[in-house]
Amino acid sequence: MALAATRIHFTRLSCHFPLPSLFPRFPPILRNPRNLTSRRKPCRTGNCSFTVAATSANYCRNDNFGADNERYDVIVVGGGHAGCEAALASARLGAKTLLLTLNIDRIAWQPCNPAVGGPAKSQLVHEVDALGGEIGKVADRCYLQKRVLNISRGPAVRALRAQTDKREYALQLKKIVESCPNLSIREAMVTDILLGKNDNVEGVRTFFGMDFYALSVILTTGTFMSGKIWVGRTSMPAGRAGESASHGLTENLQRLGFETDRLKTGTPARVDCRTVDFSGLEPQHGDDEVSWFSFDPDFHIEREQMCCYLTRTTKSTHQLIRENLHETPTYGGWVEAKGPRYCPSIEDKIVRFQDKESHQIFLEPEGRNVPELYVQGFSTGLPERLQLPLLRTLPGLENCSMLRPAYAVEYDFLPAHQCSRSLMTKKIEGLFFSGQINGTTGYEEAAAQGLISGINAARYSDGKSLIVLERESSYIGTLIDDLVTKDLREPYRMLTSRSEHRLLLRSDNADSRLTPVGREIGLIDDRRWKMYQDKQARISQEKKRLRTVRILDGIGGDLAAEVTHLSGQPLKNSSTLESILKKPHVQYKVLDKHGFGNELLSKIEKECVEVDIKYEGFIMRQQSQLQQMVHQQHRPLSEDLDYYGMTTLSLEAREKLSKIRPQTIGQASRVGGVSPADITALLIILETNKRKAQEQRRHQMLTSIMADEGENKGISTPLLLPDKLNPLR
Repeated sequence: MALAATRIHFTRLSCHFPLPSLFPRFPPILRNPRNLTSRRKPCRTGNCSFTVAATSANYCRNDNFGADNERYDVIVVGGGHAGCEAALASARLGAKTLLLTLNIDRIAWQPCNPAVGGPAKSQLVHEVDALGGEIGKVADRCYLQKRVLNISRGPAVRALRAQTDKREYALQLKKIVESCPNLSIREAMVTDILLGKNDNVEGVRTFFGMDFYALSVILTTGTFMSGKIWVGRTSMPAGRAGESASHGLTENLQRLGFETDRLKTGTPARVDCRTVDFSGLEPQHGDDEVSWFSFDPDFHIEREQMCCYLTRTTKSTHQLIRENLHETPTYGGWVEAKGPRYCPSIEDKIVRFQDKESHQIFLEPEGRNVPELYVQGFSTGLPERLQLPLLRTLPGLENCSMLRPAYAVEYDFLPAHQCSRSLMTKKIEGLFFSGQINGTTGYEEAAAQGLISGINAARYSDGKSLIVLERESSYIGTLIDDLVTKDLREPYRMLTSRSEHRLLLRSDNADSRLTPVGREIGLIDDRRWKMYQDKQARISQEKKRLRTVRILDGIGGDLAAEVTHLSGQPLKNSSTLESILKKPHVQYKVLDKHGFGNELLSKIEKECVEVDIKYEGFIMRQQSQLQQMVHQQHRPLSEDLDYYGMTTLSLEAREKLSKIRPQTIGQASRVGGVSPADITALLIILETNKRKAQEQRRHQMLTSIMADEGENKGISTPLLLPDKLNPLR
């Protein structure tokens, strides 16, 4: 019997533009879909509620030997971004949690670019923070530089990006993990998943034969499962440079019936900033006015920003690469794993974009007190002997020293169609996958998955229904829906174009959409909840003020002149401040400049007010479109549908739907190989089956009524319905 999943739809998207029929009141969020039933609370020794520690957790200590010492509610395997968010969410929800990692000193390490955010990724970070996660707070605390990208474009695609101090970032998040109550940490390599009699997860076994038991297990293995790094033709087993790979777990998962595959990614060389000539390079300064990932102002502490620099590839760069393509793992043919489409190696750029004479390369610091520069956009699989000559073809790097060589890494992953949208696997109850094991790339995608799997693992271990974010509610929902619906065979990166509803899923309103969800789940404390409520009240009051305050003749002459100049439209007499803000190119800071703004509002609150007012028409239209499709899209599909028996579907659709097992019509429509005609045929079949079931129930009811009447009249022979009332004739 499947564990009931909770569907969270739009959650407070109506905060500024109420549409009661589309966005009902939030509570109760923990309701079961009609086609699923709630699972009985799993059995457990002793009290079935979560174990709550009175003091902060330390590393695992076996003060008293015995099996009870190694029993937990949730076990998280892997200490990257997915693992940290999963372990913190689980422990904060009261679950006794164990984090197992290959190297305690590399918890929350950023092995590639030490940066957080960017297009679509920043939306994920804002959403994780709105739900009660950590990545945004740590990035705000450890940034070296911050910039808002796409600032000249619409609010749906604007994105905050932070260059972070790699070592400070890891230390801060590691400290948070170490000090979290209910959370223990242990260094170990997991090689086996332990199953119970009913094929439910029971725990894990390590390389040295230690067994740890839990009702929920989350695998966040990153690039470590059978990882192998390549520099030219030379390879070695490793999850990343200087760290051993994890062996045995892939084979164990295969024996359990899971499908596995290989992916590839890479990281560029690091150079010594003291050997770079920055005088001829284009500086990339941070924003004068700093923006923030976290909605908690306690983490909004400004610090001195560092400068990044822009250089470009040259003809010599391209020539050296073309002459040595055969020396790279991909073009040499000894690595066939797919690499990331949207973060290609420099040799991929040269081959795929042969018409371009040069490519941008960014030089970004890795810390305040280290000389390492990250050469963004210059990852390569070339041999080490060619890497320094290649770097020295770049302007400014003619005399540079290379501190670390670039390398490619290939690793095992499990196609995520084997998970449901709760991120629990379909084959084994209580087993969850998150992060790069699901085929994603990026810290932000990993953190988002880790948060959801941590929440659901804790809820599963306590016998509660699981949480599912619909794709219309968040970028997190879109991410997970894409992963479990599409049969992905290359690293998945979140993009704004992947969301059909991106105007509704902006960074500025992530808290209004998801903080009530985090509160209901239990990750938002009283202090944070009060701050959220106060902020929403201020925004609501300001919009009311802007609707009522009017600019009369003789008042605000300077404002009228500037508004006319900016918008190219004359300001009518008795215009409201709201109508002024709706004009093109007129921002809230214009009201501030002329004394008509609200000094009590923060920058983010003013931004929320401006976006809600200026884009009100577009937002209402998208909400209306959403309202029209939401009922059909969320129509549930039974888990036991016989797609192979639906001969009106194409053969490809029958195969794909049988493999993916979508939970809703909307999810089925996004499965690759399923056409609109197939969805129409599926809807007809479902409607036909529904009517047959209704007629069957009606037939049974009439048979029962007539039988009762016959008994009352003393008739002992069975009664038959007339043919016209019998749906089986």
